[in-house]
Amino acid sequence: MYLKARESVVLNYNPFMAFSPDPKAEFNDQLIRATNMTVSALRFLKTLRAGFLEPEVFHLNPSRSDTQAFKRFIRFVPSSLSWFGAYMVNAYPLDMSQYFRLFNSTRLPKRNRDELFTDEKERHLLVLRNGNFYTFDVIDKDGNIVEPLEIQAHLKYILSDISSVPTFPLACLTTENRDTWASLRQELLDNGNEQALRKVDSAIFCLCFDDSPIEDLIQLSHTMLHGNGINRWYDKSFNLILTKDGTAAVHFEHSWGDGVAMLRFQNEVFKDTTQLPAVTPKSQPAAVDSSMAVQKLTFKLNDTLKEGISKAKQTFDATVKTLTLEMLQFKRGGKEFLKKQNLSPDAIVQLAFQMAFLQQYGQTVATYESCSTAAFRHGRTETIRPASVYTKACSEAFVKEPFKHSAAELRQMIAECSKYHSQLTKDAAMGKGFDRHLFGLRHLAESIGIPLPEFYQDHAYAQINHNILSTSTLSSPAVTIGGFAPVVPDGFGVGYGVRDDWIGCNVSTYPARNVHEFLQCVHKSLDDIFNVLEGK
Repeated sequence: MYLKARESVVLNYNPFMAFSPDPKAEFNDQLIRATNMTVSALRFLKTLRAGFLEPEVFHLNPSRSDTQAFKRFIRFVPSSLSWFGAYMVNAYPLDMSQYFRLFNSTRLPKRNRDELFTDEKERHLLVLRNGNFYTFDVIDKDGNIVEPLEIQAHLKYILSDISSVPTFPLACLTTENRDTWASLRQELLDNGNEQALRKVDSAIFCLCFDDSPIEDLIQLSHTMLHGNGINRWYDKSFNLILTKDGTAAVHFEHSWGDGVAMLRFQNEVFKDTTQLPAVTPKSQPAAVDSSMAVQKLTFKLNDTLKEGISKAKQTFDATVKTLTLEMLQFKRGGKEFLKKQNLSPDAIVQLAFQMAFLQQYGQTVATYESCSTAAFRHGRTETIRPASVYTKACSEAFVKEPFKHSAAELRQMIAECSKYHSQLTKDAAMGKGFDRHLFGLRHLAESIGIPLPEFYQDHAYAQINHNILSTSTLSSPAVTIGGFAPVVPDGFGVGYGVRDDWIGCNVSTYPARNVHEFLQCVHKSLDDIFNVLEGK
């Protein structure tokens, strides 16, 4: 689905998730944090490849399965039987096949369908700064992580380079339409850039140094979601971005994997950098000759490539200018209060989105919420459909008939929405959603040349797949905020999180919609729901 899409990966597919600041303020220095995050990422890589990374497990009964005693026991059970031992205590191992593509991987543009490329043998890091490309080895010939103080010295050397932005910044090409980029990439290869591109494609990951600080969360979202088009390699499995003030985020390409895998990486890196930092503010970079270790990549550009880069930059600039981002923090309560009410926090936030859209536009629309299907081998995602007959009835009761129903009736409607949404979520996670099955059947029909069944040409099918409200949630102490762009021109991209005592939303849109008004309606909807729940 992702690899055949011909639109630019920027805004259309790639999301971002920003790290929380290091609790120790002095560790948020750009160089210190970049060094520590690089070393922690490499520790994660080595743990993963050695087979020692703790498995992802869904615990239905954590008091029995998420214990040191059970972990010690299951370690000695043969792998052919360990799944059964886990099953007996209601613990379900989740698929981790995506993790293979986390490192040394890039999406390569090809005509009609892109390819994923991975080369686990390579040992170098790719660093971008001011649109310039640098590489150096971060793993030695014996497979060990290079000394952190050496890595720090090399990164300091790159940060001290006074090279300006190239007249024709190559990274802009990764913002292009995929077929256009495929043609220009072939031009690059034909023009003698094969070795340099190989270095980019096979690098462990891409570290991006931005020279400006972050002033607020809106600027942070714009910076991490799209940036200026010059200082990211958007095709890399992930870009680790560090701004001048040490604000950090991952921006990741979506075809290889989903937010669950990326979040595990972020959680581990955040924990490691804050508990076992490789370098400190008092550390002195190693006395090594970084000019010998760091290679600055150069690219041979002909007129066709120069023109292609200029056009890509113009298109990128024009597109990102149309994107508006705004956020909301609802502080009356969060997960703890809603759970005490025996309600699903996710269901309540989704209900608020339905109420808000109805209040703003007078209708309900197709809504998408992502759900992981990692309980299955090679599982990716399924769609939860939060817009239901229950949310429609409840939204209309609040918005269109505010005085017709008693508080008890409204509370009952909210409870029905919560119960149904929880069932939808469970069904999606267990492979009982309908979207991916229908997609699979459609793909099979196309791949074997069967005429597309009438069902897929129905107006209702097109309408339900035009997701005006595209929503996704991931919560973690390691992440402050995440976001993505709308999936349709007249839509909203709604990233949200429900914390213990507050609810946050980061919403994007294009000129067809008014994001400020939508968030005002979301806030009012949450207020109305909480008023009923609190008996006001």
